[in-house]
Amino acid sequence: MRVALLAHRRFPIAPPFAGGLESFTWHLARSLRKRRIDVTVFAGPGSDPSLGLEELSFRPIELSDSARRDAAMTSESHVEETFAYMQVMRQLAQRPDIDVVHNNSLHYLPIMLGSTVPSPVLTSLHTPPTPWLEPALRLCADTITTSAVSQDVARQWEGIVVPRIIRNGIDIAAWPFAGGGDDLVWFGRIVPEKAPHVAALIARRAGRRILIAGPLSDPDYFRHHVQPLLGDDVDYVGHLMPTDLAELVGASAVCLVTPEWEEPFGLVAAEAMACGTPVLALRRGGLPEVVRPPGGMTTPVGASLAETVDDAAALLPQVEALDRRAVRHHVEENFDMTHMVDRYVEFYEEMRSA
Repeated sequence: MRVALLAHRRFPIAPPFAGGLESFTWHLARSLRKRRIDVTVFAGPGSDPSLGLEELSFRPIELSDSARRDAAMTSESHVEETFAYMQVMRQLAQRPDIDVVHNNSLHYLPIMLGSTVPSPVLTSLHTPPTPWLEPALRLCADTITTSAVSQDVARQWEGIVVPRIIRNGIDIAAWPFAGGGDDLVWFGRIVPEKAPHVAALIARRAGRRILIAGPLSDPDYFRHHVQPLLGDDVDYVGHLMPTDLAELVGASAVCLVTPEWEEPFGLVAAEAMACGTPVLALRRGGLPEVVRPPGGMTTPVGASLAETVDDAAALLPQVEALDRRAVRHHVEENFDMTHMVDRYVEFYEEMRSA
């Protein structure tokens, strides 16, 4: 089988990852190759060359001075992204050797032009509805095949598409079990919707020190909302490489996950729990499914959920007391990447033989 993966182009598919979507695509590509599946990938500049994948190339746009002066000119990066996806879909239209196209972009063109490709196209929904994706999926609802990374994401797309739920998985070996430590940890993209400032407030309310790690994806947010909180008890340690990040998380007492949006899945929660580090998360989006999968346990095994800063601070001792071995076992049973890849490969086979 030959599969083409369309990645989100905004950031390189390479460690240290800009976010969960980049990590997902990188690990999926590597896992498919390990199963001797031929993989063709479309990814942005700077993506990991060690993946050994065929990068679908595109010609950079050429804009005249007159075009750049147009009053209606949108951002040049948006123009580049749009024409990059247009070119890759034109290339795929000439590739009968590809069995399945797996679209993991956040762009409307792979959806709108999916019918021009000779192979079936699977679009994975990694986010709640957006102004770009929603109209495209409405227009193509009768012909599009979709999956969703959580029951919550699927619920948010109700009335438009009915996706198959394939929850994210992680490479458990990359997040080794460790014995913990005294400090709290928060890691992820430094952006308002991930809200590390809320984690800092929880830690301060509980009288605990917290280390914050991740890329400064929104420097203004960091400058105005996180930096003023830094001090002896709140420390930003930078954007760490995966091995260093796993070591930090494993040496932490509890991982805080504090989204201020409907978190589609919550990959960081699974990664922290793989290290044995229990998670204290705000109840948003798909996070309850990571903490307690549907049909699973009703008492906290790997994590606990809170509604407010005060709730979280009060719950912290209970979460810290969880058995770290049981925390890791929870991830091994529910979020091993092998299970995720099994589900995708089964789906690919169904689409190819339909």
